Amino acid sequence: MFETLKYEVKDGIAYITVNRPEALNALNSKVLAELYDAFAEFDADEAARVAILTGEGRSFVAGADIAEMAKLNTIEARAFAKAGHRTMNFIENVSKPVIAAVNGFALGGGCELSMACDIRIASAKAKFGQPEVGLGLIPGFGGTQRLSRLVGKGMAKYLIYTADVIGAEEAGRIGLVEKVVEPEELMPTCEELAKKIMSKAPIAVSIAKHAINNGYDMDMKSASELEVNSFGLSFSSEDMKEGTAAFLEKRPAEFKNK
Repeated sequence: MFETLKYEVKDGIAYITVNRPEALNALNSKVLAELYDAFAEFDADEAARVAILTGEGRSFVAGADIAEMAKLNTIEARAFAKAGHRTMNFIENVSKPVIAAVNGFALGGGCELSMACDIRIASAKAKFGQPEVGLGLIPGFGGTQRLSRLVGKGMAKYLIYTADVIGAEEAGRIGLVEKVVEPEELMPTCEELAKKIMSKAPIAVSIAKHAINNGYDMDMKSASELEVNSFGLSFSSEDMKEGTAAFLEKRPAEFKNK
């Protein structure tokens, strides 16, 4: 179905793997379009509850495809950036949780792709960075915006201005990733996390994601109102009735995504 990705759903988990190992999984226009389509399929698939995004081989995504970018003029570069933002924004706002399993290089567009995911788990061998200014460019797939929201404005400027590449431990220290594990533990850790999320009420998880994403840039008064409305909305589900009943009856809840 996809030329540059692998897509598989197993036991409720959608495994989406960027599959251009010969190019260190660099993001070209084809990959961006297929990532959008893969996540649209994930969002619509009732059998898929959580997605794990990773890269084939020794790289997560080493960056945008420089060979493609080097040929672009200003108008074409804007269109390429818009395509990147379309994909990253879609991944960020898909209704279900997305875990980035960062197995290796996550540079430039790869770092930006990881930041569009809800949670980042990194192999101890992973490397992160936004090296664009070393090429006379700036991050164009959301890096100047998401990085500062994750690690703070000062650290984002430090990383972008210097084009420094940092290891997984440093990425964890500054809040760019949520957890660092040994390489062989990466996928098992992500799968365990996915299963833990899937054990909770899926409608509530989706509502919580919407509230977090949309409230983040609001003023506190507006964000509080969003949470109040989202809290009320969660009471309309059968899963809420099942969850509260199970708690009171001291038994495991059986959620049905209704």
